[in-house]
Amino acid sequence: MSSAKLSIRQKLGFGVCDLGGNLFFTAMGFWTLNYLTDTVALSAAAAGFAIMVGKFWDAVTDPMMGYISDRTKSRMGRRRPYILFGSIPLGIAMWYFFTNPHIDSQLSLTVWAVIALCALNTAYTIVNIPYSALTPELTQDYHERTTLNSFRFGFAVVGTILGAAIVLPIVNAFPDKSSGYSAAGLVMGVVMVVTALITFFSVREPAHNQGEIPNEGIIKTYAAVFRNKPYTILIATYAMNIIAINFLQGILVYYFKYVFNAESETTVAMVILLVVAMLCIPLSVPISKRIGKRLTYQIGLGIIAVGCFIIWIAGDRLGLGFVYAMMVFAGTGFGLTYVAPWAMVPDTIEWDAVHTGNRKEGIYYGMWTFFSKCGQALSIGVSGLVLSFSGYIADAVQSKSSLTAIKLLIGPVPALVFVCGILILSKYPITEKVYTEMMKKKNQTRLFQN
Repeated sequence: MSSAKLSIRQKLGFGVCDLGGNLFFTAMGFWTLNYLTDTVALSAAAAGFAIMVGKFWDAVTDPMMGYISDRTKSRMGRRRPYILFGSIPLGIAMWYFFTNPHIDSQLSLTVWAVIALCALNTAYTIVNIPYSALTPELTQDYHERTTLNSFRFGFAVVGTILGAAIVLPIVNAFPDKSSGYSAAGLVMGVVMVVTALITFFSVREPAHNQGEIPNEGIIKTYAAVFRNKPYTILIATYAMNIIAINFLQGILVYYFKYVFNAESETTVAMVILLVVAMLCIPLSVPISKRIGKRLTYQIGLGIIAVGCFIIWIAGDRLGLGFVYAMMVFAGTGFGLTYVAPWAMVPDTIEWDAVHTGNRKEGIYYGMWTFFSKCGQALSIGVSGLVLSFSGYIADAVQSKSSLTAIKLLIGPVPALVFVCGILILSKYPITEKVYTEMMKKKNQTRLFQN
């Protein structure tokens, strides 16, 4: 591991994998529920249940994958073998899920959805957890990690825009939605494979990390994670962030389709939101250096929360133009929240390394995605149940209760969750000064041991 500056090539090579990763994340967040209800013809409650089971399964496998990669020894390193060998199964699983099985039985269809989602999420875990764990291994510098993650999330936003923008055009280019979704799944799968392979061939793990493999058992390893106070505060905040975002992502297509009778405008709104976020990502680096990572993250969450409340209060009355303006406003918040939390995770891992003497990046990133995916499962599952109980009927004129439910899920519900995240994060203790003192202590310990 080094505190030296990374080259542009290293940063680009590392970051590109998250283009495919966020293409996956966005496509699953924005389109899965609607695909299952309106194309596969699964009931809203069953679709929400299947997604929730798939995500909880995914959440369980994430820390396991982190534990495994932390203890891997190979000539390619601890993380890179999984990026290489997991990429092609991930692409195949993406295509398979978005290929309509044309099953009539709701029970059989639910079983298919659960199996397909579990397979897809497992393949994603095999690639993404080791990839994420590379971040703290590539550099030890406090601000260089923010810069490295800004490259990563620059690509992430491109992937997010693609996940939001290309699905409907591809679907609409075919005579029926089933064929269109299958083609979209194939295209996205290929992109995910290619970007993962580019990162594999571009990034090399520092050789001396092989000697820092933890020797704790799995139970003690998990317990050590939860003794890390800065990490538990940060992960709780990020879980709130993910819950709120997935309420927005999952319901946005319903909002435009049934409130405005303009389903095609969903893509326009998504692109506006994400392009603004991408433009704001470079600003997050100097802002973070000036006011700190914690406050930068809190401001981003607050901006999105305000945007949600305003859309709920006035969106349907003031029309599409106003909603687009709110997408611009919320996009500035998204830009700040993309980089900050991921730049903070390595700092909490160093906190653990100072106190335990070994490095377990994989288990930390595994637990990170465990909680984020539990949050994702919760929000999507709740959305499906709320739609079902409100009387939602796919591809029909919606009742007043269904429209009210849709508006609540895009407005005050995610806004309040964002506010919870802001309050939790106020207890986060690692500032640049604290981090510098912490690293001095770590280096002094190394000198003493040598």
